Parts: sequence; structure tokens; C-alpha cells
Amino acid sequence: MRAILAAMTACVLAACNQPPAAEAPDQIFHGGTIYTGLDNAPPVEAVSVKAGRIVATGKSAELLKTAGEKTETIDLADVFLYPGFTDSHVHLFGVGERETSLDLDEVKSIAELTSIVGEAAKMLPARQILFGRGWIETHWPEARFPLRQDIDAVVSDRPVVLERADGHAMLANTAALRAAGIDGKPKSQPRGGRIEVGADGLPTGMLIDNAMSALAVLQTAPSDAQIDATYEKGAAREISLGWTGVHNMSVPGSHVARINALSDAGKLNLRIYNAVDDKDFDATASGGLFGATADGMVITKAVKMYMDGALGSRGALLNEPYSDRPDTAGLQLAQEEPTLALLKKAYDAKVQVCFHAIGDRGNQLVLDWIQKTLDAAADRSTADKRWRIEHAQVVRLEDIVRFRDLGVIASMQPSHAISDLYFAPARLGPRRLMGAYAWRALLEAGALIAGGSDAPVEQGDPRIEFYAAVARKDLQGNQGADWRPEQAVTREQALKMFTIWPAYASFREADLGTIEPGKLADFSGFTGDLMTAPEDQILKVDPAITVIGGKVVWRRAKAAN
Repeated sequence: MRAILAAMTACVLAACNQPPAAEAPDQIFHGGTIYTGLDNAPPVEAVSVKAGRIVATGKSAELLKTAGEKTETIDLADVFLYPGFTDSHVHLFGVGERETSLDLDEVKSIAELTSIVGEAAKMLPARQILFGRGWIETHWPEARFPLRQDIDAVVSDRPVVLERADGHAMLANTAALRAAGIDGKPKSQPRGGRIEVGADGLPTGMLIDNAMSALAVLQTAPSDAQIDATYEKGAAREISLGWTGVHNMSVPGSHVARINALSDAGKLNLRIYNAVDDKDFDATASGGLFGATADGMVITKAVKMYMDGALGSRGALLNEPYSDRPDTAGLQLAQEEPTLALLKKAYDAKVQVCFHAIGDRGNQLVLDWIQKTLDAAADRSTADKRWRIEHAQVVRLEDIVRFRDLGVIASMQPSHAISDLYFAPARLGPRRLMGAYAWRALLEAGALIAGGSDAPVEQGDPRIEFYAAVARKDLQGNQGADWRPEQAVTREQALKMFTIWPAYASFREADLGTIEPGKLADFSGFTGDLMTAPEDQILKVDPAITVIGGKVVWRRAKAAN
């Protein structure tokens, strides 16, 4: 008996000293090909998740053995899974607006534009203003900007305002100009903007950059309910395309609390990193809105500033005049003294700066002013600011290395290069094209690129952005002369542009950007293999599944038999 009791005691003691059994995961994703995003790591078959974070990756058979009674096993059905794709430059409210406004993205001529606008006006109540956006004339057969007279011919009884795709120009008909107080020959031009005039000195209807503010009197501020609905539509579209997160640019300060509340209520299901509009910096800071929601789904930690306009509307600031219009070198929207004051304020408040710059002079000035701010800072050697230049489309060759030296992140949108190839050579000439959309040169210089889309300026589709980065061709596979094909990036670099480098650009590389234990379980899945598919097939894969924090927030419907 004494021997039996001793043996039982030994067994109990042994059991007490055993490590506790590992808790079963909440989810196991299996049955697909999973790219972890880790350097030199082969794909894995499965990934397990607990409390929204990755527990393990490996073989399906091994990980499925760890499932418990409550574990959800998600069969990927041969989907190719990647770390969650992040759009590093998007205007989320604008994406939502595009879903409900007159969409002119696919317009192919002035004739088609006027036809669509004329028909849309017939559907509106009398005297209601007609707003539309998305047109871009660079490939139209008329080879010119549309004029107010074009719109007057079909709609003259009410104001019509049509925003160009880049968001830096608007076309207004005569009724809209008059309602905004622009009637007759302009006596002066607004600072940082331009009212285009014809040979007769009268407005053509085209308003560039700061000149567009005159049309604000025509717009009615949306209600809180409309704002909420617009963000919900924008977030739903992003998720359905495969994005798990966005860096939300030019956010009105008054929208931050609404975004936070919508996210807390579970109505967005998207990771959002906000950069507030510079004019709202003080109100956002004093209101205590810089920070994060309790679950970290929304972080507001950046300010968006503007140096110049867009290349297509000749608002990008160049060091020399435009090759196709020698009377202008673009528009400078920011002035040095107040900008340096705001940069110092952001630096001291530990708020990231996201500075819009497109032209070579615009990028040069931003780098100069960032350098002045850093040189004046006592803690420069230890500060980790990760300031960014948004777009960085045309850069002097000697300024490329300054991105690395100053620690400035290039936040770039590959689709701009394949959209702009239709007009950039004429705007810039061959010499300046050497530093245009210079992805490979920036990476080789040691800079990082956070990839985005600039939607609703562009379509906002991660497949288009990935394709543009690796192919540097338009959607039909064409590539213009002098378009520097060597600036295309590798598949591995493209994946980093939309995963780990956006994570770094938002201070979240410890949580996001790769599929490895401990990180948040954010995954983007597609029906095809972005890493091996022929270039022309990348655009043919479909979004298949979007996972955020282990939760399937969107999945492609199965085709009917």
C-alpha cells in the first residue's frame, strides 16, 4: 500500500510540474498558399490565430492538430494569402463620395463628357447644382481641357462643377462661375492658384488648386449622417478590394471623432491611420484627438501639408517652366515662414508630417525645409520622426539620396506613373523624366517607399498598384518612349511597398506587415499568385478574402454552379 501511495504521489507531483497545455487557437487558415513576407522564407500552408494575433505558421496537418472545439477552421480553397495590404495614401471620404456622385472616371472625350452631364442634369430637381468628379483629358481626342462653353451648351440653367481626377482642378460652367463671383476678366490671381483665361482674357472655366476655393460657396456642408454613410461606403469598398488598412490623407479635423466612433461601433472594419489637414492641426491637438482608439483600429498621428499642385493640371512646382507651356512653372502653395513654424510644432508634438510634393522644385523645397527643421532640433540624433513626402513624383537626381539622409519616406502611388505616361513626357521633357517616378533609384539609394493609390484620384485597386510597380506599363501593356523601364521594382519589393513598409511608415512594423507569430492577423487573399503570375495576368486575379485581426471581414462570393 505504501508503495502504491508513493507511486500515486509521484504521478501527481509529476503532473503538477508539467507545463499547461497550450490554448487552442481561435482561427486556423489553411488550404492555400501563404506568403509570409519574410525575407527568403518559402510560403507556408497554414496560419493559426489567437485573440487577433498570429500564433504559428507551418504545415496544415500540424496546425490543424492544435484546433479545439471552438476553433474556427477557414479553408482558403487554394487562395494565395499575403500580409495585409495597406493603401498608404488614400482619401477615404473621397472614395465614399465617388460611390454616390456623378462618376466621370471612364469618360473618353469632351463629347462624351457633355453628353453624360446633360443627361445627369435632366435627372435633378430644378436649380439643383450638379457636381461630378473623375474626368481626365490627357487621352481625349480633342487634346485640350474642357471649357465652360462645352458645358454651357448642354446645361446653362444651373451651376455645374466637375472636379478633375487629380483633385487639383475643377471645371465650372458660366452659371457656377457667376455664382462664385467670377464674372468677367479676373483682376488678379489667387496665391497658390490660377483662374485659367482664354485669348479674350475671360475665364475658360478651369480653376486650378487654390482658385477652386471660390466654388466652396456652392457646396452645402454634409450632415453628420451623410458623413458617416460616406465613410462606411468608402471603407466597404477598400475591404472588398483586398485592403486591410489605409493611411487616410487630408482628413478634416472635425471628422476624426466621427471616424473613431464609427470604428468603435464596428461599422468600418478597417485599420485607419489618419493624417489631418494642416489647417486643422491646432484644433485637433487642442481637442486631444491625436492618438488612438482603445483597440488601435484608428490612429491619428499625422498632419497633411501641401507644397504644390498636380502635374496633369500644371500645378506641380518645377524648377524650370513646363516643356509644353513655357509661361508657367507651376504653383507653390506653401510659404516658408508659416510652414517652418508648423513643422516645428509637429516635431515638438511628435506628430508625423506627410507633405504633398509632386514637382522637382516642390520636392526640393520640402526636403530643404525638413532639413532646416531637423537641424534646429536638439534631439535630432535620437528622434524617430519618419516624416514623409506624399507622391514624390518628379525629383532632381541629386535629391534622391536626401530621402535616405534625412530619413524621409517616399509615399508613392505606382498607378500615377502609368496614368501620367500619356502626358508627363510632354510636360517634363526627357531630362526631367530621369527622376520621375524613380522607385528603383530611391530604393537603391536606401530610402523606403510606402505604396498607395491616391484613390479616388486613381481607382484604388491593389492589383493595379502592384502591377504598375512591377511592370511600369499601362493597363494595356504599353510603355511610352523614355519611360525608364529600369525603374520598375521586383515582386518582393512591390510586396514590401504595400505591407511592411506602410507598417513602418505608420510606426506599426512590430504589429503589421508580415505573417509571423506575435503580429496582428491581417491578411489579404487573391485568387492568383501575385509573386509568380505573368505580368499581364496580375490584373486578372480577383480579391478573394480580407482578414483583419483574425476576423474575415469580406470574402468573395462563390460562383454559382
